Amino acid sequence: MIRSIIFDLDGTLLDRNHSLYLFIVDQYERLIKHSKDINKEDYINRFIELDNRGYVWKDKVYQDLIKEFELPLDWNDLLSDYKTGFSSFAVSFPNTIETLNNLKNQGYKLGMITNGMVIFNPVIFKH
Repeated sequence: MIRSIIFDLDGTLLDRNHSLYLFIVDQYERLIKHSKDINKEDYINRFIELDNRGYVWKDKVYQDLIKEFELPLDWNDLLSDYKTGFSSFAVSFPNTIETLNNLKNQGYKLGMITNGMVIFNPVIFKH
């Protein structure tokens, strides 16, 4: 008898691609565009490419971005901003919240796993 269900976070519950895009756009508007004249789409596309669907840690991504775009910023500051701000942009896939609530109401114990390196503020999905 199945009593519990364990989900992966990225790409299962969390629409990571959309969430990351929303965060990068926000970070660009707040921090990047004021430091140097860089094309927004070029920066966003390069971030996503370097991130490699989450397989490259953000410290490396930010170090590479700073070098490539010659940004007068500290990668540690950008990484810290990511760690504290990304969860605010977490977006679930359609019907995720309803599905989880339905499973919980049916008595299933729910769990989540992720291979993320960073502990974020509790994720509350926007949907």
